[in-house]
Amino acid sequence: MKITLTEFVTLDGVSQGPGSPDEDTTGGFARGGWLVPHLDPAFVRRVSGWLDLADGLLLGRRTYEAFARDWPKITDPADPFAERMNTLPKYVVSNTLAEGTWDPTTVLAGDPVETVAALKARPGRELQVHGSARLGDALLSAGLVDTLRLVVAPAVLRTGRRLLDAPGVPTGLRLVHHEATPKGLLLLEYETTGQALQGEYEGVAALA
Repeated sequence: MKITLTEFVTLDGVSQGPGSPDEDTTGGFARGGWLVPHLDPAFVRRVSGWLDLADGLLLGRRTYEAFARDWPKITDPADPFAERMNTLPKYVVSNTLAEGTWDPTTVLAGDPVETVAALKARPGRELQVHGSARLGDALLSAGLVDTLRLVVAPAVLRTGRRLLDAPGVPTGLRLVHHEATPKGLLLLEYETTGQALQGEYEGVAALA
């Protein structure tokens, strides 16, 4: 399976608490809900299309517990995400959870890179990481992420937990799709290309 990392971020890279002020107040964070004012039908269509490609969800413990608390409460048949979020296989990377509460769930104990690499080797389409920034960062650094999808909100928070903030191996990316929604969200899709390249600027003639 391909490993796909989907993240909502601000322009300054904050990924904490996009959905509501009380979604994640870790560290005293009080600026949650920054994505919601910019949601529109174009965003829903694109993110729903991404979810169509999933054969499973891969989550860290913190995101898993929040999703397991909130998604089962959404029972509106018209909701574009709830049925798939609630019925897709869930894999939670954790050495503290004994079992999952959001069926169907498999707990992956042990070294995250090793357990996810074994899961990635199975046949299938996409195993999607949603949220779970720390897990996503570790998998990207380990070279296990195939696709990175970013939804960038037109906001600068200057505080909060940032995506891809831990030390690790530099990663090269190739932009394969981009669009802007009417309310100003940037939807960016990248494929990973190995280690990030370096070079020296030798003038515009060298760019021809």
